[in-house]
Amino acid sequence: MKTTWTTGALALMLTACGGADTPSKVQAPGAEESAKTKALDAGAAVLQNRPPVEALNAYLDGFHFYNGRPDVQMEAHHYCAILNEEVIQCAIYDGNVADAKLMGVEYIISGALFAGLPEAEKALWHSHVHEVRSGQLVAPGIPEVAEHALMEKLVGTYGKTWHTWHTDQDKRLPLGVPQLMMGFTADGRADPAMVRARDERLGVDSDARKAKRVDIAAPAVDAGADAWQRGNVIQIPDPTGTDHQHPVEPTP
Repeated sequence: MKTTWTTGALALMLTACGGADTPSKVQAPGAEESAKTKALDAGAAVLQNRPPVEALNAYLDGFHFYNGRPDVQMEAHHYCAILNEEVIQCAIYDGNVADAKLMGVEYIISGALFAGLPEAEKALWHSHVHEVRSGQLVAPGIPEVAEHALMEKLVGTYGKTWHTWHTDQDKRLPLGVPQLMMGFTADGRADPAMVRARDERLGVDSDARKAKRVDIAAPAVDAGADAWQRGNVIQIPDPTGTDHQHPVEPTP
């Protein structure tokens, strides 16, 4: 049985409105859905069960950057399933509307599980202390008390994030190889304009949330996490020559 915070907070999330106010950044090439495809899609929606997808009932919004390139940043919409008290898995999209593009995945584990990982593995993960206490990680649409409880749970966790479709770079298809992403660990690193635009769009106030989260204790961050801060930058070289740092001009 899941503990009280899981069942209580999750029950509120299930009835909350996460918004549909952030469109995808790119339009995928291809012909518009035919009537036959639309009919098949509608039929599948009615007749088929989707337990793994239906389990994605927690919505978090935050920011990522490419490991080794902290100036290349983007907003990330997380749709998460709480597997148990110590493991959460999230699908990451570039928006919160029906045609949002699946950018990647994030796995979130407790501090206890993280402590048991090999040191080489820890270098792939990032801490969540600053994301929570800065107010930049939000759970839109749920009551403040429920969000606060959720953030108390997340503050001591660690995330491992891979992006596979780099729509932040105006790529209309999932080109190149996956890239390892990180989370911010200090004030002044996230682009203020990016944060402000997100706040206005979602109707949230990061600064106000930061002020209200001062009572959330900041656990010590495991020395193995956030390895990029110590010069240990891990990234997958892209043999295709795809540039993951500079946006390309959108294809007409």
